[in-house]
Amino acid sequence: MSSQDILPEGKQEFTITVYTENQIGLLNRIAIIFTRRKINIDSLNTSPSEIDSIHRFTIVINETEDVVRKLARQIEKQVEVLKVYFHTNTDIIWQEMALYKVPADMIAEKAPVERLLRENGARAVVIRKDYIVFETTGHREETENLIKVLQPYGLIEFVRSARIAIIKDSEGFNAKLREFEQREPGEEVSENEYLNQRDKVFTM
Repeated sequence: MSSQDILPEGKQEFTITVYTENQIGLLNRIAIIFTRRKINIDSLNTSPSEIDSIHRFTIVINETEDVVRKLARQIEKQVEVLKVYFHTNTDIIWQEMALYKVPADMIAEKAPVERLLRENGARAVVIRKDYIVFETTGHREETENLIKVLQPYGLIEFVRSARIAIIKDSEGFNAKLREFEQREPGEEVSENEYLNQRDKVFTM
């Protein structure tokens, strides 16, 4: 049973994508927006985007669409935020990465490493005399399945990354920016220039 099957009625998993020019101090302000509404963040990732100097937040929550829509509007009011989108899992391509640290002697004695790797889509990234570190990518259910597989062999440590996601039906910001600059050519881009025109530029 996946997490989707046990959610309260009306709630589902949403991925919120936030594009911002400057993330200094912004993470704390975004977290407060969720805290005030008593909404738990299941996953949070920040990274550079496809556009130089613009960052991308990927936030995963379980909520109703109405609540998520209101959250997106509230986040978009932050000064540095260019645009906010939200999508269900059917609208995105997403992955998480996980690392597993297992005693080398247990793996060698009780299970062929090659079989574990092949059956669970994992690969060894570090092999030492005392332990082996496996890495795999996939959806939450897939990374959690490998925990169950490795537990009998003395799983020492496990860590999973936050979600990264690509929006399926999107032309991307680069195309939007090029189109905008062709329509309204100007001087060299300065900080906050996109903020003043964000409704024109960042519409997908």
